[in-house]
Amino acid sequence: MFWYHEELERLEREKNKIKYKPDMVFYGSSSFNLWNELPILFKEYAPINLAFGGSTLAACSWFYKKNFKGLNPRAVMIYAGDNDLGDGRHPEEIVLFFRTLLDQIRKDYGNIPVTFVSIKPSPSRWYLEGSIRYTNSNIKEISKEDKNFYFIDIYEAMLDASGKPNKDYFIEDGLHLNKKGYKIWFDIIKTHKESFPVLEMS
Repeated sequence: MFWYHEELERLEREKNKIKYKPDMVFYGSSSFNLWNELPILFKEYAPINLAFGGSTLAACSWFYKKNFKGLNPRAVMIYAGDNDLGDGRHPEEIVLFFRTLLDQIRKDYGNIPVTFVSIKPSPSRWYLEGSIRYTNSNIKEISKEDKNFYFIDIYEAMLDASGKPNKDYFIEDGLHLNKKGYKIWFDIIKTHKESFPVLEMS
């Protein structure tokens, strides 16, 4: 996984640059990485964005120790998985990668809120619709056994009236989100207060 080297070095610089103790980690692939407004939108939770471009759940698990070193988050939110599917991995493999990542977080940080944002439908990967739904469904099931694991469904909100991915929410590549797409995400994610650290009274 040497091709992630530059992105991982960037994350190290991000951690060193930050002037506060992050309480919430956003982790995963480019859909979080490219969300430039994320630190502002969620600033009350002292966030750090540790997503890295092109990453898979396999890579998120593999590089977890390196990326989380020196941090003590009170909540973690994850978006990843569609790159795994795009690479041809089977949904059940992806669920195993996620379970491995979740187990590592639990071992290091205990029963903090951990949230998975559902794999999005996109025009460029609509051929994977069945695999995306299957993966989402199986990851959602984990919430039945882990009471502080949460699943946020953004899938249905990104479909148009015909039940296909709404192109209005994507940039030209049909994979990454535009401002409208991120607005949909924010409007859904912000309502899930259980996924965030409890704000301390000043």
